[in-house]
Amino acid sequence: MAENEPNAEVDVTKAWAATQDQKGQAKKLRIYAALCWVVAIGTEIGGIVMLKQGKFQSGNMALLIGLLVVIAAFAIGGSLMWKAANRHDPASRADGFRFFVQNQLGAIITVLAFLPLLVLIFMDKDMDPKNKKIVGGVGVVLALLATTIGIDFNPASVEQYTEDMNLCASQIKSGQPTTACSPAVAEQAKDIARDSAAVADATKTAANPGGVDTVYWIASEKPGEKASDQRVFHLCADVTPLRGKQVKSGSVTEAYKENATRITKQIPMEQRQCGFGAPAPAKAEATTAP
Repeated sequence: MAENEPNAEVDVTKAWAATQDQKGQAKKLRIYAALCWVVAIGTEIGGIVMLKQGKFQSGNMALLIGLLVVIAAFAIGGSLMWKAANRHDPASRADGFRFFVQNQLGAIITVLAFLPLLVLIFMDKDMDPKNKKIVGGVGVVLALLATTIGIDFNPASVEQYTEDMNLCASQIKSGQPTTACSPAVAEQAKDIARDSAAVADATKTAANPGGVDTVYWIASEKPGEKASDQRVFHLCADVTPLRGKQVKSGSVTEAYKENATRITKQIPMEQRQCGFGAPAPAKAEATTAP
């Protein structure tokens, strides 16, 4: 039975997409993250050059540890900003490789910023064994810490934001507390709720004073697939733009699922063509004078 299926009520409709503002914030954060990683890898290269020159064979351990600390600090800073950017503009789980790389890039870069230098430290036969253990141990701890921070254990995704958006829209429409309306999804969820309210208001009749939640749109050219372009939904199948077309119908939420995400701009005209919005005829009883 439907009520026993936990996912039966999940209605993933219009795929969530980052707004221009969200994309702008994500781009800025990713640039800052990249700069941090450039500094971290540049510091690693500097450490490798000095190691090859033999500057740590008889001391300078504080300098080498300092270089490792700088690498860790900038690697962690870059990872935190990169993860924040992914909250604004996440990847889709449909592309598994890109989803993994985009969300775990901080950990990958951190490994690249530490591993070559640590390998050379442990392989350096001229460095004092005691100093090698101390510096190598500090480097391993810092590398593990920075890598762990770089891992995104609960990455955001377009699919998750889409589910949150539609749950948020249903909460808005039903007047429930908007617990699912995070800033990332609230704007688009409000679009669905706004259009649903506009359709209900435009389709009021004497028989349905609350209006209906049924709209009509041109079906996708590929049966069973969402339309590749955004489409307009209308108040009934008899309106002029739909004549002679293959038409689908459903709720506003279902229309969004089919990428029909734009409400008609000709509501008054369509009300007349569909028979909505006309005032109910007045019923008056003729009285005859005695």
